[in-house]
Amino acid sequence: MHGSQLGQRDRALARTASTSMPRLTSGRMLDQRMMAEECPVALVYDGTTLAVLMATPGDLSDFAIGFSLTEGIIDDVGEIAELTVDPSRDGIELRVWLRPRAGRQLKERRRRLVGPTGCGLCGIESLREASAAIRPVARRIRLTPEQIGSSIERTAASQILGQSTRATHAAGFFAPGAANLVVREDVGRHNALDKLAGALAAAGIAGHSGAVILTSRISVEMVQKTAAIGAGHIIAISAPTALAIRTAETSGITLVGVARGREFEIFSHFDGVA
Repeated sequence: MHGSQLGQRDRALARTASTSMPRLTSGRMLDQRMMAEECPVALVYDGTTLAVLMATPGDLSDFAIGFSLTEGIIDDVGEIAELTVDPSRDGIELRVWLRPRAGRQLKERRRRLVGPTGCGLCGIESLREASAAIRPVARRIRLTPEQIGSSIERTAASQILGQSTRATHAAGFFAPGAANLVVREDVGRHNALDKLAGALAAAGIAGHSGAVILTSRISVEMVQKTAAIGAGHIIAISAPTALAIRTAETSGITLVGVARGREFEIFSHFDGVA
């Protein structure tokens, strides 16, 4: 797979992930504040736009790969033949060219696609299919309370964009014994998780080797995307929905929510925490 390709004109038009903008404080002081950027990002497969999402214009190659994986467009990063990031004044196109088998599957899927939402349930035909979309995960690690607390703290410390703008979500990947976390940020929580999925796939990091860390609430689509990554644990600072818990239980995922330091609540597969 080719990496992102940006020409000189594209580089001149490309947006950064944040920008400084004027503000007036309550004390009537005029100064500047860093603000998170968002812009339309189109995911274009084999020349046809599949979805347009609002996203932070950073780590977009990871976004394209991760979206492709978590939405079931590809099963492996090797099914992407070429990927380019093409900015314009109206937004950014992520142009993905698929290898023949994946391209044929997507063409068939397009015939059934009602409306893409980036939610993990795109292109299904019935309520029964929504349940069938759950991917089972084999948990291969067990986390300690200390590791759960450390993963939350380390993810927060790695939120460079979030610290400067206070406007982005983060999705991190904590692997016991690993020196570094993989963290991706975006104004959209789904986008942040897709970027993380793409970063892991591009680096050849197996999902079952660690846990997904979220700074957002845990809804069902976040569980589905985690299952697509292959991770057996989700840890989040907020609470899950009831459907997210049921989905995690069915998928074999240990779901940990309301994580604040060493305090947390386990909602599914309790044996995933020591």
